[in-house]
Amino acid sequence: MKRRLLVSDLGRESYVTVLELQRSLCRQRLAGELQDDVLLLVEHEPVVTLGRGTHPESLPLPAAELERRGIGVYDVERGGDVTFHGPGQLVGYPILNLRDHREDLHWYLRTLESALVSALASLGISAGVRPGLTGVWTQGRKIASIGIHVKQWITYHGFALNVSTDLSYFGLIVPCGISGVVMTSVGAELGRSDAQLGEEARLAVVQGLSAALDLAPFEANSVRA
Repeated sequence: MKRRLLVSDLGRESYVTVLELQRSLCRQRLAGELQDDVLLLVEHEPVVTLGRGTHPESLPLPAAELERRGIGVYDVERGGDVTFHGPGQLVGYPILNLRDHREDLHWYLRTLESALVSALASLGISAGVRPGLTGVWTQGRKIASIGIHVKQWITYHGFALNVSTDLSYFGLIVPCGISGVVMTSVGAELGRSDAQLGEEARLAVVQGLSAALDLAPFEANSVRA
């Protein structure tokens, strides 16, 4: 029997609230209080997060100016450069014990990319990766970003797939520190803006990640901090 992947859909929730939930779940995994792997799915209000690899030039506007525009700014422990989260974006935070999979961070990053590529294929979008860069691209445009943190082989932070995201927000930053990058979304690529698209993307991502990790998805009503 396959091990389970508990899938908890948090709806729209603040970045700080979900960050603290991730850290709590990580502690529970480390203490052996939580045995299952978990996938948190969420949509955030507009925020910019600065990973450990953020370069000053990746944030052209001062944090105070972004906050004046209603966009939160947070320094976090994940790898990578600056990124944006906001409405219309499907953000996934896998809380996994890599000792149950493979103790290899590069393998984990490639697995996340593969899962998203598979999910996009099921939605009718041909996507792939770019050598030397992390994330998922389609026709030269970036559609999903990845930034992780691992503590004693327990993962948190994760990925962000643009579904119906207002792409103009990315013009306020240098996404992932890549000059000239063009961001896109599932909706933009498919020419769709219907309400059903979000649910289709959610199901595709759950199926793609479950298959990539060889886990059985199990819908959990909630997970507790």
